Amino acid sequence: MRSMKGTTGSNLFTEVNACMDTLGLKWDRLAGVTTDGCPNLTGKNVGLLKLLKINHVVDFVTKIVNFIRARALNHRQFVALLEEHETEQSDIGYHTAVRWLSLGKVLKRVWDLKEIREFCEKKGKDIPELSDEDWMADFAFAVDVTAMMNELNTKLQGKGLFVHEMHSLVKAFMRKMQFLSSQLESNTLTHMQTLKEVPPSADHLRRYSSMLGALHDEFSRRFEDLRTIEDEMHMISSPFTCSVDNAPSVQLELIDLQSDAVLAEHFKSGSLLDFYSSLKEENFPNMRRHAQKMLVLFGSTYICEQTFSTMNFTKSRYRSSLTDDHLSAVLRISTSYIQPDFDALVKAQQRLDFSHEEKIT
Repeated sequence: MRSMKGTTGSNLFTEVNACMDTLGLKWDRLAGVTTDGCPNLTGKNVGLLKLLKINHVVDFVTKIVNFIRARALNHRQFVALLEEHETEQSDIGYHTAVRWLSLGKVLKRVWDLKEIREFCEKKGKDIPELSDEDWMADFAFAVDVTAMMNELNTKLQGKGLFVHEMHSLVKAFMRKMQFLSSQLESNTLTHMQTLKEVPPSADHLRRYSSMLGALHDEFSRRFEDLRTIEDEMHMISSPFTCSVDNAPSVQLELIDLQSDAVLAEHFKSGSLLDFYSSLKEENFPNMRRHAQKMLVLFGSTYICEQTFSTMNFTKSRYRSSLTDDHLSAVLRISTSYIQPDFDALVKAQQRLDFSHEEKIT
């Protein structure tokens, strides 16, 4: 981690370059990557909003939410209206940035809170969109599709996921998009629960079907790099069932592995990390190397998210005297799962104290 002292592009490059030097990394050895290729859908993903053609829904809902939440009086009156109606829905969340997790939840909450129309009418705010059948159909579609993307996003940010597990989640999502696209073409809304509440026209269904197809194609494009290593991922995740023909560089080792009943039992009873750690270097050097390469892909995603959240919590305005070294130490402790060897630390300290006393005498 590097502490940023400025906000310009030059400041950013200076710190990144210093980090590269510290780690002994060379710029000309880095592969070209883009953030779009990373299995993480959080952030301002404006491209997907344009692809789904739901910007008009998001813009309107954001304005309504900010109208209610930005003014304290409006918010208190809205909460009072909910209590008056004894509605099962809770208060509406504040939404200002287009982040998938908050966006999907806010769209769903606004859809469920039917009292919003009554409240806006009482406040003299005209909202013709809520009476427009075409707009309401788009709104319902947006609620359903962002809910599905939220589900995928939450799963991808899970703790301890390996690349083959993430790839399986993405492939499942893509198949769902294809399946739902074909269902919409045949006027089947079984899995589009919100859209069923506003029976859409045939034109709408064709348009929504096309959008889901486009979403599938976009995911296919973003994750096309993973398809080139599918055989290798399968070999590491299922070494006892994969085909030897699909593993040219480790075929002999793989045959030895698949013929060992003890290792097969160990594979069934333990974790992948424990299994590959237990393989002897002299017997399975290539298998171990391939496993290391596969199991560390995107391995820092969860740690990065956790570290960023911890840093924001730690660097509060009440900790103005927090130095870079203090922050680095706090983050290392809070995101590490390595248990300190307290006995060894105490013994080392005792030896230091003893040496110090000898010098004094």
